[in-house]
Amino acid sequence: MSLYIYRGCTIAESSTVESEEMISSTGALWFRALLAIGLHAVFASAATFVMWLYRSFVRPARDLGRRYGAWAVVTGATDGIGRAMALELARQGLHLVLIGRNPVKLSLVVDEVQKAAPSCKVRRVVFDLAGDAPKMSSGVARVAAAVEGLNVGILVNNAGATYPGAAYFHEVETRVWEEVVRVNVEAATRIAGVVVPAMAMQRRGAVVNVGSGSSVVLPAFPLYAVYAASKAYIDQFSRSLSIEYKQYEVDLQCQIPLYVATKMSPVGDSLFVPSPEEYATSAVRCIGYESRCVPYWRHSIQCFFASLLPDFALNAWRLRVGIRKRREMKALLGKNDS
Repeated sequence: MSLYIYRGCTIAESSTVESEEMISSTGALWFRALLAIGLHAVFASAATFVMWLYRSFVRPARDLGRRYGAWAVVTGATDGIGRAMALELARQGLHLVLIGRNPVKLSLVVDEVQKAAPSCKVRRVVFDLAGDAPKMSSGVARVAAAVEGLNVGILVNNAGATYPGAAYFHEVETRVWEEVVRVNVEAATRIAGVVVPAMAMQRRGAVVNVGSGSSVVLPAFPLYAVYAASKAYIDQFSRSLSIEYKQYEVDLQCQIPLYVATKMSPVGDSLFVPSPEEYATSAVRCIGYESRCVPYWRHSIQCFFASLLPDFALNAWRLRVGIRKRREMKALLGKNDS
């Protein structure tokens, strides 16, 4: 290679030095960019973790009566989460309108509430939310009559229905999945329709719709398809209404429980399966905050780990669980698995 001398330096040497400087500069830029991205990810993760700690353990519950109104309506109040939330709201100083289909159980819950909070006023509405169209219309009319003239600040749409056991869609009787849709979709929507207009006029109120991890945490929920789909409706219904009614200062929220030790999920208390009372304490503390939340802190840990797994892995796992439960149910009933 020819070298040309210019003022004591060779052009070839100068070009080599410039190339090395450019490579070094480019490498430094890449390093800074990657460092910035890494630091941003670290700080974002740290901020998310700190916010989770704050929401789970530090953030104060709202003064529900003062912020929203003196009365709360609770559906599905005779068992499980609904009964536990009714008791917790009564301890918070709210009066209650309790909705349930079994008058005997409803009376027992009323007695429990008045023992736990003697100053609590209670109205009861016997209403089978799985009833046909005429029963649905008359039940909704009874709810409207029960809340007329009351300062209703909170609605807890808790009542839910599912299959008696895991089953492929073609195995589920039409009557069964229709009841699931009526309770989880139609009744929840109709009761919200009774309460929300008055809240909007008063420019305050809170609606809690109880969803399910089957429609949010998991990409699919095989062998409980109609149940999961109905809870997906509740999630989208809640989030959409939360945008619509923000201008009216009505807080709409979908709460996402995973397994809770109730009749609908017959599992005992464990590290990640709270009792209804333990869950209700967390659920009431969350009222009025996010439009979608996972109230129980151990459930939120499960959600985090589920988010790390690919959909196909979660789907395969859930399908195996569903098939196992279906076989157990058939064995219990003495039926052959076809």
